[in-house]
Amino acid sequence: MDRMTDTTVDTPLAALLTNKRRVSALKALGVVTVADALTYYPFRVTDPVPVRVLAEARFGEKMACAVDVRALRVTPMNARRGYRLEVLVDDAPTASARAVAPRTASLVFFSHRKSYVDWMASRLRAGLQLVISGEPSTFNDRLQFTHPDILTVAPAEPPAAEPQLAFGEPAVQPQPAPRLRYDVDSVAQGLARATRPRPVYHANARISSEHIHETIDQVLRMLAGEDPLAAAAPGTADSAQFGEQFTLGEHARARLAERIPDVLPEPVREAKQLMHRAQAFCAIHEPQSVADFKRAIGTMRYEEAFVCQCALLMARNRAATSNAYPCADVQLRDGYIERLPFALTNGQREVIDAIGIDMGRAHPMQRLLQGEVGSGKTVVAVAAMLQAVGSGHQAVLVAPTQVLAEQHFQSISASVGDLVPVHLLTGGMKLAARRKVLAAAASGEPCIVVATHAAFSKSFQAPNLALAVIDEQHRFGVEQRETLRAKSERDPHLLVMTATPIPRTAAMTWFGDLDISWLTELPGGRKPIRTFVIPEGDARVMSDMFWHIRRRIDAGERAYIICPRIEPSDTEDGGGEADAPELLSDAALGDTGEPRPPLHAVVEIAQRLRSLPQFNGVRLCTLTGRDDDATKAQVMADFESGETPVMVATTVVEVGVDVPQASCITIFDADRYGLSQLHQLRGRVGRGGTDSWAFLVSRAEPGTIAQERLEVIAGSLDGAEIASRDLELRGAGDVLGDAQSGGKSSLKLLRVVQDARMIADARARAQELLAHDPGLEGHVQLAGAVLDFTRGNEQYLTSN
Repeated sequence: MDRMTDTTVDTPLAALLTNKRRVSALKALGVVTVADALTYYPFRVTDPVPVRVLAEARFGEKMACAVDVRALRVTPMNARRGYRLEVLVDDAPTASARAVAPRTASLVFFSHRKSYVDWMASRLRAGLQLVISGEPSTFNDRLQFTHPDILTVAPAEPPAAEPQLAFGEPAVQPQPAPRLRYDVDSVAQGLARATRPRPVYHANARISSEHIHETIDQVLRMLAGEDPLAAAAPGTADSAQFGEQFTLGEHARARLAERIPDVLPEPVREAKQLMHRAQAFCAIHEPQSVADFKRAIGTMRYEEAFVCQCALLMARNRAATSNAYPCADVQLRDGYIERLPFALTNGQREVIDAIGIDMGRAHPMQRLLQGEVGSGKTVVAVAAMLQAVGSGHQAVLVAPTQVLAEQHFQSISASVGDLVPVHLLTGGMKLAARRKVLAAAASGEPCIVVATHAAFSKSFQAPNLALAVIDEQHRFGVEQRETLRAKSERDPHLLVMTATPIPRTAAMTWFGDLDISWLTELPGGRKPIRTFVIPEGDARVMSDMFWHIRRRIDAGERAYIICPRIEPSDTEDGGGEADAPELLSDAALGDTGEPRPPLHAVVEIAQRLRSLPQFNGVRLCTLTGRDDDATKAQVMADFESGETPVMVATTVVEVGVDVPQASCITIFDADRYGLSQLHQLRGRVGRGGTDSWAFLVSRAEPGTIAQERLEVIAGSLDGAEIASRDLELRGAGDVLGDAQSGGKSSLKLLRVVQDARMIADARARAQELLAHDPGLEGHVQLAGAVLDFTRGNEQYLTSN
C-alpha cells in the first residue's frame, strides 16, 4: 500500500507505523486509528522558548540558539552498553553580531543502538549551521546540552569538501560533501520553529508526550501526502527526533482539507469565525502560537457541542413522529394515589399530571425525572405504570442492580399487587421462574415487570409495552434506551429517573432529547443529614464516631459502613463490576507523585469492627456484588429486621436501597469518590424521619483538592450545587458515567458547566439548521458525525 496516498482518518495506526511497541503503547491510551490520533488532544502547550546566545545560558531554563558545528565524535560507553555522540559547537557568528563573547558547548546524544548514533552523526559535519533547543547544564566545566532538539540549516551556497574533524585527531584528506537533507532554509526559519509553543499530551511510562507528538505529526504528514520518514534514521522508521518535526506547507494543508472535510456547516463556521477542522488539527498539534492553539481548541469544542445538540434534537424529532400506545385511563392510577398513607408533595402532583398528559398522546413521551434522594420519584413511576396498565397495556421498570430491582419489586407488589400482576426478571433467576415471567411478558397481558439488565436481552419481548421506566439514568446509555423501543409493537413512552444531581446545563447537554422535570421538594418529616469529615489518622475522633454509631444501634437504628473494595487483593477499580465505585483519578485528586495508601475493603473493615469494643455483642453483615441472589435477599432482610444492625458493604447500596431505620453511614476512603456519588450514598440514611449522620472517613492531607471536595459535601445538602462543583472539579464523563457520556471519550473537550453559553448557542443554530434540513441530506459530513455520536463511539472524523 502507498501509505501517503491511501491514508485516511479510518486507517489503523498499525498499518502505518513499523514500531509495534509504539502502536501497543498508543492502543493502551485508546489511540488506534488516525482519527484517534488527531483527536488525542494535548492538555496544554509550552510557553515560547527564548532565543539566547550561549553566554546568556541559564541553568534550568530552556533556550534556543544558532550554533556552528566544529567537530564531532562517536565513542562507546565503557560503564554501560551503548554509544555516545558528542558534537562540539560554538556561536561565534551570532555572538559577534550581538557584541557578546562567543562560547563553545557540547551537544551530547546517548543510545544503545549504534545505528541511531551513526545516523545522527551522518546528518552533521564541521561547518554546518544548527538551531538547537534544550536545557543547558555543565559537565567537566563545559556548557552542555543533553539530547537537544536540533534543526539543520541549509547553507547559502553548496558546501565545498571539508575535512571532518574529531577531537584530538589530525585533519583527514578532503572528501566529497555528503548529500544532506536540511530541516530549514535559514537560521531565522529555524529559530521560528524552535521557539514556538509545543503541545504537551497525557502520557505514561510506555510512551512519552514527545513520542505521541511525533506520531501525530507523522499521520498529519501521511494525510497530507508527504513522506513521514524522510528524515528518519535508516532502519529506525519511527525514531525521528522531536525537534525535527515536519512543518506543513500550504500545498500540504490544502490536501489535508480534502482528506479531513469540515463537519460544521460553512455558514455556522463563518458566523462563529471558526477554523476549518483540518486547519484546527494543525494548529492544535503544530501550534505556531498559543493564541492559534486556543482558537483551534475552541473550534473543536464548538464542533462537539454542535454535533451533540444535532444528535439530541434529531432523536427528539424522530420520537415525535413515531407511534405509541395512548394511555388515557387514569382510574387505576388515581385509586392508587388515594390509597397512599401520605399526601403527595406539590412537585409530585405536578409531575404526575404532566406525565399523564404526555402518555395520553399517540406519540411517545420522553421525560427525565430528576429528584433529590428521597424526593418520591418511585411513587411517580408507579403512578405512571398504573396509568399504562389501567389503559390495557404493559409497563417495565429497569433498575441498575439486583438489590434495587428486588426492593422495587417488593415495595410495588406490596402496594399494588392486589390491583395488577407484578413480575420480577433478573439474570440470576432460576430458569423455570425466568421462563414464566418471559412468557407472561410475551403474551401481552397487562402487567408491571421489574427487571435488571435482563430487560435488554433478546429473550425479553413485550409486544404490548406502553411505558418503560429506567431508574438511575446515568447507569444506562442511550443505546440501551433505544433497545427497549424494539421490544414492543409500538415505541413505548419513556420515563428515566435519576437521583444523581445534574445541573441544568449538563442535563441540556446529555438529555436534550428529553423533557426534564425536577422534584425539589422533600416529603414531610425528612430531617437534614448532618455530615462530618473524619480524619482516619485521628484515633480519638474515629473512636468517638464508632461509639456514636453504637448508641444509635442501641436505640434500635441501623448503620451502613461503605468500602470501595471487597477484598484487600482487589484492584483499585473496585471489587467487581457491580461494586466498582467511580473513584477519582490521581490527576483529579491533585497528584503529588506520592504513592497512595491501599483502599479499604469490606472483608478487612468487617474484621476490624468485630474486634472493637464499640461493637461488642453487635452482629455485623456484609453485602457485595459478588453475593448470590439468595444471599443478598437474606442479608437485606436481616439488616431491615435489626438482627444484623450494622452492614459493611460496597457501593452496591448506592441507589434505591430503602431502610427507614438506617440513621448512620460511614464511608471509608471518602476522598477518593466523586461528590455526586457521596451525595447519593449519604441519601441512604434519614429516610424514616429520624436524626441522621454521615461520616466521611478520609486520609486526604489538609489543603489538598481531595480535602476541598469533602468540605463541599460536608457544607451542602443541595444536590444541584454539589453537582456543579463536581463538574467543575472533575469531568462530565466521570460524573455521569462512561455509558451516558457516549463512551470514554465521546466528548473530549466540551465542558458542561463552563461552556453552557456555547452549548445553548449550538443548540439554537442546530434547531435552525434542522428546521430546513431535518435529515441533514445536504450536510453529509455532519450527518456522519451525528450518527457516530448516536452510536456512542469516539469516531467523530469522517472522510470522503
